[in-house]
Amino acid sequence: MTFDGMWAELDPIGRDRQTGGYRRFAWTAEDLALREWFTAQAERAGLDVTTDRGGNIWAWWGDPDRAAKEGRAGLVIGSHLDSVPDGGAFDGPLGVVSSLAALDALRDKGWTPSRPLGIAVFSDEEGARFGVACGGSRIITGALAADRARGLKDADGTTMAEAMSAAGFDPGQVGRDDETLRRIGTFVELHVEQGRALVDARDGRGAAVGVASSIWPHGRWRLDLRGRADHAGTTRLRDRQDPMLHLATAIQAARSAAEEHDALATIGKVRVEPNGVNAIPSAAIAWLDSRGPDEADVRKVVRAVAEAVGVEPVEESWTPATDFDTDLRDRIANLLADPDGAPAPVLPTGAGHDAGILSAAGVPTAMLFVRNLTGVSHSPVEHAETDDCHRGVAALARVIENLA
Repeated sequence: MTFDGMWAELDPIGRDRQTGGYRRFAWTAEDLALREWFTAQAERAGLDVTTDRGGNIWAWWGDPDRAAKEGRAGLVIGSHLDSVPDGGAFDGPLGVVSSLAALDALRDKGWTPSRPLGIAVFSDEEGARFGVACGGSRIITGALAADRARGLKDADGTTMAEAMSAAGFDPGQVGRDDETLRRIGTFVELHVEQGRALVDARDGRGAAVGVASSIWPHGRWRLDLRGRADHAGTTRLRDRQDPMLHLATAIQAARSAAEEHDALATIGKVRVEPNGVNAIPSAAIAWLDSRGPDEADVRKVVRAVAEAVGVEPVEESWTPATDFDTDLRDRIANLLADPDGAPAPVLPTGAGHDAGILSAAGVPTAMLFVRNLTGVSHSPVEHAETDDCHRGVAALARVIENLA
């Protein structure tokens, strides 16, 4: 099936008709529909489909276990299908659909790999439901402990273990998966660019496809801001213990500290209790996302916010800086050189990815980025032109031919 055909099939799953954004959260009905769609596509292509101990899906061309024993561990491509709340269509799915399309294109020309080729769909990459990004890849690499993973709760109090069970997956299986990791010799993830670096690349001429050099260090922290519930119409201002004032301080402090330390900081998720119009809140719980080129500066931002509101942040996830395999990166950049011989642009990113988790676990890893003319991501207006998507498929096919 063509890229365009698969993209059209995937488009309506989990899409909100009012906002145009997607709500594809882990272990929901939408997630199960996405899993069924991918499994059907993989089986159409004659691939063998398995699920690992983190709930990630793998579709293999060839026998990865036999090859691993022979010293020919597989080449894996792929990405994720879940989204942030009201996310865009491209973040994640572009990599999955492109992987299937690249495989079809290679088969159509009679190509066969010299080692197994796998396509991975990672579970809960965004962490939108349970709060920890790249949950599936963190579980199988041991970066997220099994008991902690099972105990993570969504906004309704449902644990990941309960959600997995309801979806037909045994949470007792959750844990580091060395058998799966042994199968991966190299991992390449194609992803829409989440910024405008490619638009400005090559002296303003732009480039449709680039290669990642690294991922900035980043993390998420919870701020528990406590107050006292009271009546909005009868309580004097001087008698109030209103946690929303601390929330406002935290938001301002995050912005100021990020500017001071050349980092990024965002408070984009808040839960207010009891969340009544005519009630002073008893608590405001906020989540701080901070990232930047330098780990020390990122942590200075978090400390500045903590000092501003007088609470100790609870670290919910942390990912150190990730430098992708330089030999692999340079090999791919040269392989994708333009007609004048200039290598594909190489650029860092502040966004986290499953590729970063696998790289940190010792898997030789690379990323391809497809140009996003708007530069906007995690939004319904996230976009990549169809021609650029096709160029991404062609680039990924060339990489597969070269590496497998």
